[in-house]
Amino acid sequence: MYKYDGLLVFQQHDEQGPIEIVETDGIRALHFGTEPRQSSMSLNAPNELHSKYVRAMMAWLLFKQQPEQVLMIGVGGGLLSKYLLHEFPDCQIKAIEFRAAIVKVARRFFDLPLSPQLKIKIGDGAAYIKQQSQTHAEIHDLIMIDAFDAEGMADTMQGINLFAACKELLTNEGILVINLWGSTDDLFKQLTWDLGTTFDWKVLFLPVRGRGNVIALAFAEGVDLFAMKALRTRAKQLEEQYQIEFTDFIKDIKRNNGSVLNRVIKT
Repeated sequence: MYKYDGLLVFQQHDEQGPIEIVETDGIRALHFGTEPRQSSMSLNAPNELHSKYVRAMMAWLLFKQQPEQVLMIGVGGGLLSKYLLHEFPDCQIKAIEFRAAIVKVARRFFDLPLSPQLKIKIGDGAAYIKQQSQTHAEIHDLIMIDAFDAEGMADTMQGINLFAACKELLTNEGILVINLWGSTDDLFKQLTWDLGTTFDWKVLFLPVRGRGNVIALAFAEGVDLFAMKALRTRAKQLEEQYQIEFTDFIKDIKRNNGSVLNRVIKT
């Protein structure tokens, strides 16, 4: 059976709706009953990051050497978790996924490994963040949020209260990375305002080329200013090491952040 111009190799329904795996020209993709891909993996290079927006979510590497305690909201195909485990085997990852069936699909179809460094909890990511922010039982130097449903960004993963709770869970030099949907002007304006006011405008926005996604990076209070010259040098080194387009990320960050750029980067 063909769907979304590819071969439908798996389909099931849970309480939140359909889960589909479609293969097209050597690319395996996760869908939630609509055409947009939630995750995608090259069958010939399963350990590489195929999706443009997922590669853009790695832009935090420009500003941080090594993650230690990572909180991920949204597992999806598990490709980002798998990549972090592969490239940073010493980091500890706590992942929160709302749909238990998604975790099973990630392990079966996207090779998400069982690892003592990866702990997955089934539950509401927003509720988890807010609860943890009250107890401070765990803090993280990197929080990554990629929580989408079939319609777009999950409603619960928005707002000042959520972003303030994320800030509470960051170390003094931590970074929040969040995948925003930038094509709806009113929603995007509200999200940028909420993030900016919460993090005292120590926020950078990275539009994903050719996509509607915008990756936001919000920095904790203890993060010092970065020098643009040093970032360009680091981008070239990272690009060679990871085969991810970090030099383009630097160009797009500079081009799209206007006056708030100098809250994070010295130009």
